[in-house]
Amino acid sequence: MSDNNSYVPPRIWTWDAGNGGEWSKINRPISGATHEATLPQGKHALQLYSLGTPNGQKVTIMLEELLALGDVGAEYDAHLIQIGDGEQFSSGFVSVNPNSKIPALLDIDTGSRVFESGAILLYLAEKFGHFLPKDAKVRTEALNWLFWLQGSAPYLGGGFGHFYAYAPEKFQYPIDRFTMEVKRQMDVLDRELSRHQFLGGTEYSIADIATWPWYGTLALGETYGAGEFLQVEDYKHLRRWAEEIQARPAVQRGRKVNRLWGDPSEQLHERHDASDFDLRTQDKMAAADYDAVE
Repeated sequence: MSDNNSYVPPRIWTWDAGNGGEWSKINRPISGATHEATLPQGKHALQLYSLGTPNGQKVTIMLEELLALGDVGAEYDAHLIQIGDGEQFSSGFVSVNPNSKIPALLDIDTGSRVFESGAILLYLAEKFGHFLPKDAKVRTEALNWLFWLQGSAPYLGGGFGHFYAYAPEKFQYPIDRFTMEVKRQMDVLDRELSRHQFLGGTEYSIADIATWPWYGTLALGETYGAGEFLQVEDYKHLRRWAEEIQARPAVQRGRKVNRLWGDPSEQLHERHDASDFDLRTQDKMAAADYDAVE
């Protein structure tokens, strides 16, 4: 097919499970479980079921930031959900998130299930009393940007990222359409960050934690290999903000959790204890396996 294809939508759409490229198996037109499976549970009150995508990173960064403040109640178990294998469609996962998307959080202490990454950040901020400003005006501004991100990121991930990087064929129209929107969004952020250190003001908040895994890494040229294509160097204030947040130790830890790609030293497939960052990243696990064979 080409940009000039003659596709005409049928009168009634039918699902072709093989049509959709690399990530075609992670979605389907119905909800509910496809198989029975019980979710694992670790020793902590907070049980996270996730994958180290940008949406997953939001939550692990938040939890590591809370722990960095000394709040031991934020200790957590991060269980890996292999979305490419359909683990998000298990009966156990669906019971925590009926929408079958990562991340999903179970709070054993309160019996609460929390799904949608923005809702999880807000839940944790309110539970622990950090990263959401107390002043009503500043709090509202932080929430403005949190909800802006929740509405904007699908254009970057499901729109631009899908058609630019993952779609089985390249089509100019959708790439142009979503590139225009992503650049507009980066300009929105760049203008805001020309006036404020963080999104919404001078306080680092859940708005920054939510936005950095998407637009921070994009501005740093890490996302989809699209830095040159999007001319990310033009967004100087956005890049300043992205670099400042990237330097935070909790961010560096949080982005490793449930990660399956990239440098093995940056991958911690599951996190059940703070010591796992020193002992169980993939480079150390590989070295331990090698030593065992020797």
